[in-house]
Amino acid sequence: MERLSPLDASFLYFEDGITHMHIASCALFEGPPPDFRSVVNAIASKIPQVPRYRQVVRFMPMQLGRPVWVDDPHFHLEYHVRHTALPKPGGRTELRELMGRLMSQELDRHRPLWEVWMVENLEDGHWALITKIHHCMADGVAGTDLLAVILDLEPRPAAIAPVDTWRPAAEPSSLHLAVGAAWHLLASPYEQFQAASRLLHGPHRALTELREAVGGMWSYAGRLRPTAPMSLVGAIGPNRRWTWASAELDDVKAIRKSFGGTVNDVILALITGGLREQLLARGEPVERLVVRSLVPVSVRSDSEHGEYNNRVSAMFADLPVSIADPRSRLEAVREQMEALKASHQAVAGEVLTAMGAITPFAPIALGERTVMRVLRRLPQHSVNTVTTNVPGPQYPLYLAGRKMLEYLPFVPIAHGVRVGVAIVSYNGKIAFGVTGDYDSAPDIDVLAHGIEDGIAQLLKLAAAG
Repeated sequence: MERLSPLDASFLYFEDGITHMHIASCALFEGPPPDFRSVVNAIASKIPQVPRYRQVVRFMPMQLGRPVWVDDPHFHLEYHVRHTALPKPGGRTELRELMGRLMSQELDRHRPLWEVWMVENLEDGHWALITKIHHCMADGVAGTDLLAVILDLEPRPAAIAPVDTWRPAAEPSSLHLAVGAAWHLLASPYEQFQAASRLLHGPHRALTELREAVGGMWSYAGRLRPTAPMSLVGAIGPNRRWTWASAELDDVKAIRKSFGGTVNDVILALITGGLREQLLARGEPVERLVVRSLVPVSVRSDSEHGEYNNRVSAMFADLPVSIADPRSRLEAVREQMEALKASHQAVAGEVLTAMGAITPFAPIALGERTVMRVLRRLPQHSVNTVTTNVPGPQYPLYLAGRKMLEYLPFVPIAHGVRVGVAIVSYNGKIAFGVTGDYDSAPDIDVLAHGIEDGIAQLLKLAAAG
């Protein structure tokens, strides 16, 4: 039995039937499709490496503490690994519609919080694997780590593991859970004592971290001022749309080399251009307009790779959609990201998250549910979109002997945010997965095309010197 972290637990309490808190991906593979049973067997051989795939969430009686992971006494792999096919011609339109429908459905909380769908009948003889994982299980980085575990490094399938002897541990009773939660509450003062001890033993480092956190909080406060009204912000429903744009990593690196900054700066500038095109296509004025994006930032150390949980903080970036010139837009994004890194927003976000570990959980859970109820009723203009960038493996991966050609991500959206973009790199390619609210964002393809047009424009400018 393992207790969820405060951040992991918050993703459960943010979910309310409209805001779905699962992350996902659509992996495209070369054909021909393998036998479905071989896919099931390949996943079954890797399941022992990821214990969380066979665990369920149990909530504490009377919200005495954070939920815990316990072994599922009724685990059946066949419930989670599923098989479907696209209607012909099995092109981009049919795939994005299927992805949108699957992402509109919440995961069953009585089961381990994940699903995998093998999808056949794609054009060119290809097939896909759609993977859906609740955000309480993993962040984007951990999600790519999970993918690497399930897939193979070589075209020849890995040898099937010996017969799995796993047996679920005894399911804890409500009394056991309550006693464990009470004991955890008693341990909280000890955790605070440990924090104080670290402060006394490293005062210089602690003061430095405190200054960074205070500076980050101040920067946070400045970014909570409402932006100008725009159609990207407003009420959403439970249904989703999804599409994607693609780029070559070498092209993005060439743009970075020519104009300076980082690969992430180029990516944010491309998304800014796509959002500008979407707003202009809607007939909205963009002069002096910025689109404020929540930008998740991984705080996972190298030693924490392979841990399937959430280790993220966040920054808030104002994307300058008012700038028409692609080069000037990139320069503005680069300057802003340098300022945000100096502001230590990510440090402040990590401190806020860590505070939950030494705070009684019942008021936190109540507060999070109250916030979601308020957001459903009152409009917010502080956050307009979300853009999350996750580096993936830069080498080919295989499943059942077939090479993965593309890895396309999905990011959830929450109340007030109608469009979000997830970015993942894989084996020399970059994919921009665009999520939209079904009713209020039917034009997310305009954003995706704008991203790809922006790449062509910047490459042309780079070539011209």
